[in-house]
Amino acid sequence: MMRFKIAFRNILRNGRRSLMTGSAIAVGAMAIILFGEFVGFIVVGVQTGTVRNSGHLTVFHSGYMDFGSGNPSAYSIGDYQKVIRLIENDPELKAKINVVTPTASLFGIAGNFTIDTSKTFFAKGLVPMDRQRMGVWDEYRLGHDDSRSALAFSDKNPNHGVIGIGLARVLGLCKPLHIAHCPSPPEAKQAKPVEAPPLDLNLAELSARDRDGAPAGPEETAPRIDLLAATAEGAPNVVSFFVDEAQSQGFKDLDDNYVGMNLVLAQQLLYGRGEHKAVGIEIQLQRSEDLTAARARLETLFRDQGLDLEVRDFTELQPQYLQLVGFLGAIFSFIAIIMGVIVLFTIVNTMTMAVMERTNEIGTARAMGVRRGGIRDQFLLEGWMLGTIGATFGVILASLIAVSFNHLGVTYTPPGNVHPVPLQLLTHGVRGLLVSVWGGLMLTATIASVIPANRAARLRVVEALRHV
Repeated sequence: MMRFKIAFRNILRNGRRSLMTGSAIAVGAMAIILFGEFVGFIVVGVQTGTVRNSGHLTVFHSGYMDFGSGNPSAYSIGDYQKVIRLIENDPELKAKINVVTPTASLFGIAGNFTIDTSKTFFAKGLVPMDRQRMGVWDEYRLGHDDSRSALAFSDKNPNHGVIGIGLARVLGLCKPLHIAHCPSPPEAKQAKPVEAPPLDLNLAELSARDRDGAPAGPEETAPRIDLLAATAEGAPNVVSFFVDEAQSQGFKDLDDNYVGMNLVLAQQLLYGRGEHKAVGIEIQLQRSEDLTAARARLETLFRDQGLDLEVRDFTELQPQYLQLVGFLGAIFSFIAIIMGVIVLFTIVNTMTMAVMERTNEIGTARAMGVRRGGIRDQFLLEGWMLGTIGATFGVILASLIAVSFNHLGVTYTPPGNVHPVPLQLLTHGVRGLLVSVWGGLMLTATIASVIPANRAARLRVVEALRHV
């Protein structure tokens, strides 16, 4: 205890220098913690958006990841309701699962033949109620949800849905959907009539036949387009699709091709009169921590039941997530190293000055019988104390700043998002970050004191006593 008192008094002997050193350590701790909390918020925000959109895990027919994108109907899951019941009723998975929902992905040609325009599209069929439940998943308490993006879907009107703003622009739906800053397509110049390609003729004929047989109803108030796709048997199939809303998808390629529809309509278009299957079964868990255990259990369950299915997690379906995490992690490590180097040299300079100023004292202590190890330990203790005090104040100030910043209501629009979201610093679940920064800076300060402490311990008694 006496050594701690002496070390604390030695720190206070030159209060201004000790204050500047402690402040440098505190600023370094604040910088690392605040940026770490910002990185943490970005990572959990991206993860939350991905999990809300496609769940933690997705079950596919074996081979879908390699070949299914070119022919989704050939790699679909038959009797998918049985598979869903198998997952939901499993005793090990029941407590971990939040939503289990089937989906269907397909592609084809969308046409608006009131203006003789068509465009290729990519569609995803969803169960509206399940999609809304997935949209409110908020494990990290970010305070916002994506359930509003599913409000355009309805079980009552299965042939209604949404499209991307880019697709709406190409199909000439800017005015009917009241889309701002959306130019109408230019009028075509008069030209000699030419015979249309067979595909356009077939599509127009199929859509006209479908339109003639479609009963008039209240849904006719929404803009109508016709969607053409090939069924599992290879026959062309057309359905009527009423567009309730155009939503920006954040990426131009997706925005120019996206169609969001009810699963029932997607199955009707993809499978026709055949068995209605599911291209994938998305599983959203209560907690992301259960992902590994849930995936292992699903694989065991399918293997025991003899089902030809495979399980993929969201990091495999969205590889940019891991790329983003790695990129932000590299930046965080770079900043942490820079702050550590600054603290290192600050402590070395401070402790070196202390050794020079106290050379006579060191000689006196050595003459009174204090061993070299005692001198070394005394300076190491002072460096450790400086690091501890500075890091402690840095952690406290960083926590106060983070809480204050989160109450400012700052928003931003992250890449791939359409609507602004709150910009915050992650203040919960960061105990590991706080402890790591506090311990790391304390250790750095102690290590930085080794060189000055060794120099003090190696001083000769006679030279130290006559030092002026």
